[in-house]
Amino acid sequence: MRTITPICSLLLLILPVLTHAQNPPSAPAAALPRTASPAGATAYFISPQNGAKVSSPFTVRFGLKGMGIAPAGVVKENTGHHHLLIDTDLPPDNLPIPNDDKHRHFGGGQTEVELTLPPGQHTLQLVLGDANHIPLQPSVHSEKITITVQ
Repeated sequence: MRTITPICSLLLLILPVLTHAQNPPSAPAAALPRTASPAGATAYFISPQNGAKVSSPFTVRFGLKGMGIAPAGVVKENTGHHHLLIDTDLPPDNLPIPNDDKHRHFGGGQTEVELTLPPGQHTLQLVLGDANHIPLQPSVHSEKITITVQ
């Protein structure tokens, strides 16, 4: 019994080192290929305008100049689909745009949405994604606007 205890203690010390050597930490995700956008392409808000005061729900209309709209999953040159960013900054440009309450996807090719937000000040920004929801290169996005929901 006296020899078993030191051997078990030794194994408990060595085992984590051996496990780490067999399973090295994973490398960060590699950047995904990006789709080129045409020169001068830009996204913008048709409505609401920067500084607008709105009542919830309200309609947000998306504009796009220099490109066309295609649903997610459709690979067609000089097209993409809208993503609406709410109260957040532009996501990393080499990874798919998250899909959550702050990053709304319009993969069906929609160009407007009826939006419900709580009262207060909010920021909105559009960014165009390719067939795989990855921002185009160079990025096609709108200016960030600020609205007040009353």
